[in-house]
Amino acid sequence: MTSLELGIIGNGTIAGLINASAGLTWLCLPRLDGEPVFNTLVGGTGEFSVRLTGQTGARQRYVRNTAVIETELEADDGSAVLITDFAPRFMDKGRMFRPASTVRLIKPLRGMPRLSVTLAAACNKGSAAMPSKRGVSHVSFIDETAGFRITTDAPLSYVMDGRDFVLDHEIAFVLGPDESLSDAVGSMAKDWYERTCAHWQDWSRRLATPPEWQEAVIRAAITLKLCVYEETGGIVAALTTSIPEHAGSERNWDYRFCWLRDAYFTVTALNRLSAVGTLEGYMAFLRNTVALTKGGHIQPVFGIALETDLTETIAGNLPGYRGMGPVRFGNQAAEHIQHDVYGHVILGASQAFFDDRLQSKAGRLEFEHFEVVGERAYAVYNTPDAGIWEYRGRADIHTSSAIMCWAACDRLARIANTLSLEDRHAYWSVRADEIRETVLREAWNEARQAFTGAFGGEALDASVLLMAEIGFIAPDDARFVATVERVDEELRDGYHVYRYRVADDFGKPKTAFTACTFWHIDALARIGRLDDARAMFEDVLAHRTKLGILSEDIDTATGELWGNFPQTYSMVGIINAASRLSLSWDAVV
Repeated sequence: MTSLELGIIGNGTIAGLINASAGLTWLCLPRLDGEPVFNTLVGGTGEFSVRLTGQTGARQRYVRNTAVIETELEADDGSAVLITDFAPRFMDKGRMFRPASTVRLIKPLRGMPRLSVTLAAACNKGSAAMPSKRGVSHVSFIDETAGFRITTDAPLSYVMDGRDFVLDHEIAFVLGPDESLSDAVGSMAKDWYERTCAHWQDWSRRLATPPEWQEAVIRAAITLKLCVYEETGGIVAALTTSIPEHAGSERNWDYRFCWLRDAYFTVTALNRLSAVGTLEGYMAFLRNTVALTKGGHIQPVFGIALETDLTETIAGNLPGYRGMGPVRFGNQAAEHIQHDVYGHVILGASQAFFDDRLQSKAGRLEFEHFEVVGERAYAVYNTPDAGIWEYRGRADIHTSSAIMCWAACDRLARIANTLSLEDRHAYWSVRADEIRETVLREAWNEARQAFTGAFGGEALDASVLLMAEIGFIAPDDARFVATVERVDEELRDGYHVYRYRVADDFGKPKTAFTACTFWHIDALARIGRLDDARAMFEDVLAHRTKLGILSEDIDTATGELWGNFPQTYSMVGIINAASRLSLSWDAVV
């Protein structure tokens, strides 16, 4: 049965998902949001898999502190093979080498293993097989936008026929553009392997990790890095489309786009670990976003190269994850009105005005550029929108949107202060104060003793827990403490937290939203319930895949992962929780 027990390889241009038996079940070309040429994850026919004759077991791991996956397959006759998968990424000739390529090395470990390779590519959103053409040592898959070549030193006739053969020496497969390689495939693959491992280990070594939960934090950081499309600085919310939020829910969405909300959380988490290079790339993305929108409406999600048209369609030929369609391409959320986006734009950019480590620190010119976003936030903060959860059938004045509009004005005031722009500091401070007073008055429900999800509303919403995290309210404020207690009572199930409990466009949610669990962990820690926060954190970590990755949702009854994979929100939560809850280095060494 298909599951989310998956590992990720990638390099800032493309990313692939590897299942527990080393099947490449998901790969989009030529970039993160491209054509899924390998798509068995959602029931398609495109795959690059290895089958060991008589296989009885499999073990999988990441090479320490890298994005390189090793899978060991064992057979009933005692033979075994080691399969190594990665996407090349390293500095070469003064630039980052990150082609739209993956590498697979297969090495015999014991005995005389017999295996077969299945290689088939899909196109047209899974509706057709991509045509192929055989060469001497390669096979080309022909498509105008997603075409590629696999070059190998394996017996190509056996590979093309899917026939068993004895593996008596190491073989290599290099997937990339339909061009000849500059060197022998085996030597090139090994060279790229060594340089890619060295790159990731050097990058990981520079992370400012907390002393506790280091393995989890490093894996989360690498996973987030794999969700960045470095050509533009855009960051996808996840690498997949249409993994349902729970069985048969039809809550199947395409997350291979850049939500400005999600991207802010990703950048902030990596900043917390001193991996500020992602911020520099994302700043360029934000500058282009603001220039594109010219002070007007900013849609909440863009393509990773700032595409605005993300028209949502259904791929009728793909049955979906475990047959649970529909499989969607594009996302209607691009058409939504979501006012929190203005706060996330400013929050995402704000550290660039304060951080002296950056090669190009933001200044007055950038401040003036972003002020138009603050003006928009102030204009709309008390008007209805679709909210953070992107309701498709109703609009309210959502508390989470209003506090993010406050954040836009508040951070502009702070930036003006550090730039010694006294008049602009006063200007944005007044606007931030007005929004704050309105939210405290309209979102607080005295009878419920909680801040509710919408102005004048009754229903709880876990997104209000962000109030303390962004500095809107002091964590020891009695109203915030009471809200955390209400969330405990009504949205928490064991160690998991739901977004809300009321029905939406698709009924009531049946799985907990892992990001909300992390927001609750943060809130518990802030109000002094550290033991409870640590217990929740340990429980979430126990629900990760064997390779240390989380999706969007967790079934509170079974512990099974659901939703798109990997979910950047969830991986961000690992970093934030560990940073907040860990002992200091002084207390450890």
